[in-house]
This record gives sequence, structure tokens and C-alpha cells, in this order.
Amino acid sequence: MKQEVIKNFIEQLLTKLSISYESVVCEKNGDQTIFQITTKESAVLIGSRGDTIRALNHIVKKTFDTTEENIRFIVDVNGYRTKKINDLKDTAKLLAERARSLKYNVEMTPMSAYERMIVHSALAEEPHIRTESHGEGRERRVVICFSEE
Repeated sequence: MKQEVIKNFIEQLLTKLSISYESVVCEKNGDQTIFQITTKESAVLIGSRGDTIRALNHIVKKTFDTTEENIRFIVDVNGYRTKKINDLKDTAKLLAERARSLKYNVEMTPMSAYERMIVHSALAEEPHIRTESHGEGRERRVVICFSEE
């Protein structure tokens, strides 16, 4: 039921922003819900380096943050964020393998808190690998550490 309310809110928001869309579909991915927007105006909704879609996601989350029923979700446009998340996981696993085989720490590029959380979760079960966050503000990054344990 809550998913339908969020979906309607996204549709109303897109209409008020004068962004044409083909559909807003609710998909399940594990314990997370993805509100997938299909549109020909994806460049407008995604923005420079994903800034606009992150802002849209933030607005929708904050709107439904105060309710008693907590639902984990992201707002995506034409699969952009889903692809970015999968690419980030693949990169993290590749760098973890590099850290393990060469026995040294690998520092990733700066990323958002959400992206760092994805990397930490993706590598949580990797043998001989631990992750740490280093840096401040926009320069905060994940360091993938080789561990003998």
C-alpha cells in the first residue's frame, strides 16, 4: 500500500516538474524497493554525474521519512542507479581481489556515503579483506585493506 502512495507521489512530482515519463514501476530487489522511472528525458532527471537523481531520491525519501512504516527504497531512472550500484560492486570486488593477491591496501576514489555503504556491504564477507573509510567531506573514500585474519 505504501509503495502505491510513493509511486503516486513520484508521478505527481514528475508532472509538476513538466517531465514526461512513460511509467513508474515498483520493483523488488532483495529487501530494497526500486521505483523505476522510464522516460525519454533521462538526462534531465539524472543530471551531471547523477546529482539530480540523488536529489530527487532525497526529496522522496524525506517526504516519507516520518511515517511509522519504514520502507527501504531508491528512485531510479532508466536503470541508471541500478547499473551504477552493480558497477560499483564489481569494481569493489575486483579491487579486493587485487588487494588480496598483491597483499596491499587499495584506495578507491572519493564517493558519497551511500556508495561507501554499498562497497562496505559488498565486501563484508570477502575473506582476508576489511574496509575502512578515510578522509573528510567530499574527499571521503573507501580503503580496501588486506588482512591476514
